[in-house]
Amino acid sequence: MSEAVEQQHDDRGQWFVVHTLSGHENKVRDTILRQLRLGDNVGVYDAFIPTEKVEEVRRGKRTYSTRKFFPGYILVRMDLYDESGAINENAWYLVRNVQGVLGFLGGVNKPIPLSPSEVEDIMRPARSGEPEIKPKNNYQVGDVVRIKDGAFENFEGTIQEVDAARGKLKLMVSIFGRSTPVELEFWQVERAV
Repeated sequence: MSEAVEQQHDDRGQWFVVHTLSGHENKVRDTILRQLRLGDNVGVYDAFIPTEKVEEVRRGKRTYSTRKFFPGYILVRMDLYDESGAINENAWYLVRNVQGVLGFLGGVNKPIPLSPSEVEDIMRPARSGEPEIKPKNNYQVGDVVRIKDGAFENFEGTIQEVDAARGKLKLMVSIFGRSTPVELEFWQVERAV
């Protein structure tokens, strides 16, 4: 279980959304947490990356991975404002000077904290203990997809059946003006734009 979930009962500070370089979320979070372990008492208390566990059937094998809810963003619990409403410069600079941080979401000079209900919605999956495993791709009957692998590569088809347990789709693909049924795995298609 992550440190953010273990410390969820700590009521100090408010949660703010911090914009990071895409792919640098873990590095930014780890840098902030390392500064906190060093004992810098500047009004920053926690950093958290909301994730979910997803499953995918790929080439007949079921695989599990972790996907970020908000790629490019992390949550930081901190006292950004003092009692008078002025920005706590120490907390502001600790977060802003971490390599990979682009800024705060919700205002350049006066970021807005998340409301308690927003925090609850974001943290609910992490607090529930065992994460709910969701399918990586939520295809539905009637969706139009483009085939990206196999004999019908670059053709588009309409989904007729979804077999989530096996990770297979049955599509109707128009070949030479005639509809032809094709069965493919989830990984062989992508949503048509």
